[in-house]
Amino acid sequence: MTNRKKLLFIFGTRPEAIKLAPLVLEFRKHPQFDVKVCVTAQHRQMLDQVLAFFEITPDYDLDIMKPNQTLFDVTADGLKAMEKVLKSFEPSLVFVQGDTTTSFIGALGAYYCKIKVAHIEAGLRSGNKYSPFPEEVNRILAGHLSDYHFTPTPQSDANLKKENITENIFGVGNTVIDALFLGLDLLKKRGEESFQAFFKEIDLSKRMVLITGHRRESFGEPFENICEAIKTCAERFPAVEFVYPVHLNPNVQQPVNRMLSGLKNVHLIAPLGYEHFIWLMNKSYVVLTDSGGLQEEAPALGKPVLVMREVTERQEGVDSGTAKLVGTNKQLIIDELSLLLSDTKAYDKMAKAINPYGDGTSCKKIVDIVAKLKF
Repeated sequence: MTNRKKLLFIFGTRPEAIKLAPLVLEFRKHPQFDVKVCVTAQHRQMLDQVLAFFEITPDYDLDIMKPNQTLFDVTADGLKAMEKVLKSFEPSLVFVQGDTTTSFIGALGAYYCKIKVAHIEAGLRSGNKYSPFPEEVNRILAGHLSDYHFTPTPQSDANLKKENITENIFGVGNTVIDALFLGLDLLKKRGEESFQAFFKEIDLSKRMVLITGHRRESFGEPFENICEAIKTCAERFPAVEFVYPVHLNPNVQQPVNRMLSGLKNVHLIAPLGYEHFIWLMNKSYVVLTDSGGLQEEAPALGKPVLVMREVTERQEGVDSGTAKLVGTNKQLIIDELSLLLSDTKAYDKMAKAINPYGDGTSCKKIVDIVAKLKF
């Protein structure tokens, strides 16, 4: 087909891959688009797991990850490597997602080449440029470099308008919900028996608290507080399983293993691939996290979320009642988690609240919009 619209998706981390995978697959259903994928591999192993699960092979792999890389390394190495791809493929439209350093340099590289930019999950703001760091500023910069803004919620629209971004804003929900439903559907088709064997150390007949914690702003005393709170709740609720896939960063590994290993109902396990993680999340009762994406995903499955951050760029979940901010305050974590584990009415109020991030149709909406755009 002649005159196909050339689309380039640029991403480099696991969260970006999760949220863009269903969109890449949806665009590829339509022959009027020539779709290419460029990965920076800002994160290598975790990125590759997601690509393999969704059966996406990158057309360009910049492979920039190196030991002890800094934000300077990712920014400079990624931007320079990206130049050749942009000049070789000459896309009409570049897609970036969210708030990573790859998102920012993807938008910046496209701007340098005078290529239009579409920002997926645009408009989130915490209002604190150092939390989440460096994601808050990455997202702001990507937003101001972008031409088309695909927002997850009306609040995101409003955030953009406060910054005088007023044109080409499209409210579509969040593609993470599409990815979650697609992923769970793939698991059913491929068979789930192996997952039960994989998690054989966990009693899946019991209620489970799924925990993730890795943010750099929590390193040190805040992480100590988190671990103390988990320990207290695990001892208070011995019939509940506490499952923590522990991030590989030594700043996480050290306090978690020192303070939580040896507790009978606390399972400290290795980081999980996307498919294993969403399977386990679907089996969980409550999610305790400092992640961004989980604040969107877990409510789609009816799982209350306690957010271990002082501020969140996903305030909509808090406002709708699907999530609560508990920060790294030891007593607040203990109190709110204990409430959910002991009070059915409080649990149901959060579990049955309507998820503000969409219903799994975001990708179709984006494709329909892009098909009508002139670029």
